[in-house]
Amino acid sequence: MKTPVVLIPGDGIGPEVTEAMREVVEAAGGRIEWEEADAGLVAVEKHGGPLPEQTLERIRHRRVALKGPCATPIGKGFRSINVRLRKALDLYASVRPVVTLPAVDVPYDRVDLIVVRENTEGLYSGLEHEVVPGIVESLRIITKKAARRIVRFAFELARNQGRRQVTFCHKADVLRLSDGLFLSEARRVARNYPFLDFQEMNVDSLCMELALDPTRFDVLVMENLFGDVLSDLCAGLVGGLGLVPGANIGKKHAVFEAVHGTAPDIAGKGLANPMALIRSAAMMLAHIGQRQAGERIEASVRRTLQAGEDLTGDLGGTGTTATLTRQLIANLSSDN
Repeated sequence: MKTPVVLIPGDGIGPEVTEAMREVVEAAGGRIEWEEADAGLVAVEKHGGPLPEQTLERIRHRRVALKGPCATPIGKGFRSINVRLRKALDLYASVRPVVTLPAVDVPYDRVDLIVVRENTEGLYSGLEHEVVPGIVESLRIITKKAARRIVRFAFELARNQGRRQVTFCHKADVLRLSDGLFLSEARRVARNYPFLDFQEMNVDSLCMELALDPTRFDVLVMENLFGDVLSDLCAGLVGGLGLVPGANIGKKHAVFEAVHGTAPDIAGKGLANPMALIRSAAMMLAHIGQRQAGERIEASVRRTLQAGEDLTGDLGGTGTTATLTRQLIANLSSDN
């Protein structure tokens, strides 16, 4: 029996990497019934807005979605599609695994960490107004409920994956009330997990320590804006956004996504690297109970990078989306 999953191809290179992902998932043995839905510029043209209500309703019904990169029109008053998805579906946890991959030229090896970001509050609550002409105020929202559940999510993730440590990132020395509340809740949750190491670190210190030695970290958890910045920073430690998968998870729904942009400069040219979306699909397969297919995909990504044949330009090769996809399929194996 196939599992229905809502598929949002997205904009720019989105349809190209989406098609490559579908081929690899099918070849890996993924049992998925794809239901396409619109978001992004194509949705603006068809429905008058970048995130139609029918797309949200499909995700609410099916519970799981996979999304390619989507563009938010600039200067037309639309909020970010990603922010709207997370708020509408209460996808409170962003999960970004960051792992060293073979034959990728980066200064670090043995990096294996997960960035867990609170997705629904902070400055991304979107509560802004102009106090007087020339002065704009943005409200940073932190609640006990959201703080508690994201830290608990991070500890449960660490426990379930056999990890050893959770690091809470904050700026409570300056933001005494908001980050002070978040830190207090993090400490309260940590007391329920005495078998896991818990450390607290200012965001500026964490940035420096990640640059010095990212291998010392395991699971990082933080508020929305810090998580937005640090998740991309950590992606750079292992080769960039073209390689790193992502997920947005709530109590009822989950949306998996490539976290890179739409790359309109190469859209339609067959040059896009589909690995980020393919690895996000592998995360999705594990989430819906098709773990073996997901593991086969992850193993193929490593074999393909190690072989170094037909890689796309961002990976130092001269291949295309199609040639890289063929290599990924050829490198699938029944064993893990």
